[in-house]
Amino acid sequence: MEKFKHFKQRVNNALENLSIDKTPKRLYEPISYIISLGGKRLRPVLLLAANDMFGGIEKIAMPAALGLEIFHNFTLLHDDIMDEAAFRRGQATVHKKWDSNIAILSGDTMFALAYQQFQSLTPSENFAEILQTFTNSAIEVCEGQQYDMDFETSENVSIADYLEMIRLKTAVLLGCSLKIGALTAGAKSPQANLLYDFGVNIGLAFQLKDDYLDAFGDYEKFGKRIGGDIATNKKTYLYLKCLELANESNRKILLNYYHQINTNSEKKINAVLGLFEKYDVKKHITIAMEKYFVKAVELMKSVEASESNKTELLKYTKWLYKRDY
Repeated sequence: MEKFKHFKQRVNNALENLSIDKTPKRLYEPISYIISLGGKRLRPVLLLAANDMFGGIEKIAMPAALGLEIFHNFTLLHDDIMDEAAFRRGQATVHKKWDSNIAILSGDTMFALAYQQFQSLTPSENFAEILQTFTNSAIEVCEGQQYDMDFETSENVSIADYLEMIRLKTAVLLGCSLKIGALTAGAKSPQANLLYDFGVNIGLAFQLKDDYLDAFGDYEKFGKRIGGDIATNKKTYLYLKCLELANESNRKILLNYYHQINTNSEKKINAVLGLFEKYDVKKHITIAMEKYFVKAVELMKSVEASESNKTELLKYTKWLYKRDY
């Protein structure tokens, strides 16, 4: 894990050295603010790990790592506006600290800054594939967000629909990080694609764990309100599985809660959590997470890299999958 702590520190150092202290201040200060809130730096760390796995040079890969982290934070900034979220990583969201118009414009600028980082990559034979991978993933993330919003008013969301949504919204960017990291090291497409598929499966497990923590986590560790998905009627895996398992009476109760807006959210959260406990959806989401993690482990076996590097990456991703925040 020491190697991954090193990658995270290097990313944090590089982010601190970015020239974002520009004018107009009300455009750039929110960008500095959201980046300064920290986080796992998961995507750039995975990118640097993949680059290292294939014998790449960290300095060459770093612009892509920064580009992905800036893009990821842009998505968080805009997601918070859409979700009307008040807190991010335990601090006020950008649209609450400033306003929604500023948050939208700062987010748009972050998207451009992310591409600016990719433009600064050292030219290589893989450059076109790197840029295309990022572009495709950026589009898919937006598609996933639209599906997520569509699900808020849809009465016919299935578990399969939900899994496809989180694949687009969350998992593809983890796959993108690993694939681009491999490509910056000169890896051939088949090997880079194996890491992409590995990342997508890890990403699915990762998002399902986020769903779990939103309902059953510790606020002090998680950094977000517990039960936030329930309060805002998010149709997560937990909700959909509970709906599938519940008897007719409890199914009606659950549906009724998810049709309510601006109700006593604490009462609602506690009631829905009670149903989640009653139908043991913890067990079912854990089984789903394990399925994706096992598939990722199988994919890693075919990656042509040193066993020590593969083992280190698996340990890191297992830590992410088992986390409690």
